[in-house]
Amino acid sequence: MNPVPPRPLPSRPLRPRLSRRGFTAAALAGAGAAVALPAAAQAAPRAAGRHDARAEEILAGMSLDQKIGQLFVAVGYGATADGPHPENTSTTGVDTIEEIVRTHHVGGLIYFVWSENLEDVEQIATLSNDAQDAALDSGGIPLIISADEERGVVYRLPEPATPLPGQMALGAAGSRAHARRAGEIVGAEMRAAGLHQAFSPVADVNVEAQNPVIGVRSLGADPQAVARLTAAQVKGLQGANCSAAAKHFPGHGDTSVDSHIGLPVIDHTRDEIDELDLPPFVAAIEEDIDSIMTAHIMVPALDDSGVPATLSHPILTGLLREELGYDGVIVTDSLAMEGVRTLFSDDRVPVEAILAGADQMLMPPDLTVALGGVRDAVADGEITEERLDESVRRLLIQKLRRGLFDDVHVDAAAAAGKIGTGRSLGAAQRMAEDSITLITDDGGALPLADGATVLVTGAGSAAKLEVAVDALTELGHAATALAEASAEEAAEAAAAVDAVLVLTSSSGFATPEGQVAMVEALAATGTPVVHASLRNPYDVVHVGGVAASLAAYGDSDASLRAIAGVLAGEVTARGTLPVAIPESDGTGEAFPIGHGLG
Repeated sequence: MNPVPPRPLPSRPLRPRLSRRGFTAAALAGAGAAVALPAAAQAAPRAAGRHDARAEEILAGMSLDQKIGQLFVAVGYGATADGPHPENTSTTGVDTIEEIVRTHHVGGLIYFVWSENLEDVEQIATLSNDAQDAALDSGGIPLIISADEERGVVYRLPEPATPLPGQMALGAAGSRAHARRAGEIVGAEMRAAGLHQAFSPVADVNVEAQNPVIGVRSLGADPQAVARLTAAQVKGLQGANCSAAAKHFPGHGDTSVDSHIGLPVIDHTRDEIDELDLPPFVAAIEEDIDSIMTAHIMVPALDDSGVPATLSHPILTGLLREELGYDGVIVTDSLAMEGVRTLFSDDRVPVEAILAGADQMLMPPDLTVALGGVRDAVADGEITEERLDESVRRLLIQKLRRGLFDDVHVDAAAAAGKIGTGRSLGAAQRMAEDSITLITDDGGALPLADGATVLVTGAGSAAKLEVAVDALTELGHAATALAEASAEEAAEAAAAVDAVLVLTSSSGFATPEGQVAMVEALAATGTPVVHASLRNPYDVVHVGGVAASLAAYGDSDASLRAIAGVLAGEVTARGTLPVAIPESDGTGEAFPIGHGLG
């Protein structure tokens, strides 16, 4: 297609503008710099048509049912392709994963633990191979197999997959090299297991501390920093021959409603969208990203009709396709989420998404109903076959770009040996160490004195606490773990040690009351207390006075070892806050973006 010229973003310096969170747009965009649309994003190249002829040849041989099926990514239940499962029967009308593929001609599958697809690496690779056999035998078009593989708090592959720090940890480290390497590791490990599309990176600029669904899944609140790191992750993922999917367009970072259970409204002006939300997606387009995932959010400044972005022609076609010049695959977020099901029935949702400009329909709640809705819309002329072909063509080109028509099978027996390698684990440790942020340090409490004894307690399983204990012990500190303890039990144990490491973990802005009570009880003992947040960094303003407070942005083993290294003086806390931290009542600014004492 020939995109119309994009709407230019503001060339003037950003005006200071106080938001309801007390942050200014100028601070978020970075030192008042103007936001410019990269030239490459104005007409993103798709490999100069390298795969166009082959895609047209395949398209010409496809039946109407095959074309419709290619638009859908299905959930199939079970650890094997030929094992019957009652959930398959109820949601797809057939019993097994291979029957889903053969009967409905789906273009892809998505794997989850809850759908019993992810037991171990060899099983995953075998399932992928067998599902591909079903696809090739029933039409010759390979599947694209996907997962929400962000790492950090959202990961899918089981051990020995590399336990990478998550997005906000990468934002705190601020290293494009780390972001690219994280993408390479995820992409290579997915391809080894027979998967080809990571629904990552999260490109949302998280400027809302009370965001219940993004949080540490975001790289941060500075749109330019998020854009740089998003581009690096795309380069890493696709450099490993794994499709990336930047999400959630046009930006899910400023909402206090979870689109899994409701329909959020983003009240940004068009200028705010250009300044805050779009830069990471523009950067992803500039990197020639394979796919962009939509958000189930309402954005009145872009479309005042009341429909979510996933179903909005002005947003998907007008903004993403025509203004930004993107001609890759547009994939919906899950069509089973409540945010996209509030206005239309399940047979109409995929129809509305296709009419809006989407290509890939992700996990409808009832596949047969969704397919039937699209089939009826094509039969009635509401969706033309030409429109259908546009999406199928993009999906075929994506598969050709990733070499799926050449050799789609993997060595299942050897797959585990290619995952969680020593090099990958070492890279993950360096990322974690560079991300740890020292937020407060009362009178130079860190590092601890040589040989200081340490109690490790608070949020986290016994196994997680032991990771920190083992690391401290290796670094010369006699350490003990106290898991699942009451505040009183922890305070009693604190009397026998030189220092306490207490861990908290919150998925929202407020820290759970029980965790706050434990920190306060420990601090009251007089034993020096070092606090570390293992998820959102906002806990520091809720836990009261402590000797020092660290942010780790996740609870990977690498992050826990990095925390221990900071306590022992072996690791310098180089990270800086990628988001601002409000005061405990949610107003003002206790700690700005870029703060860090290390």
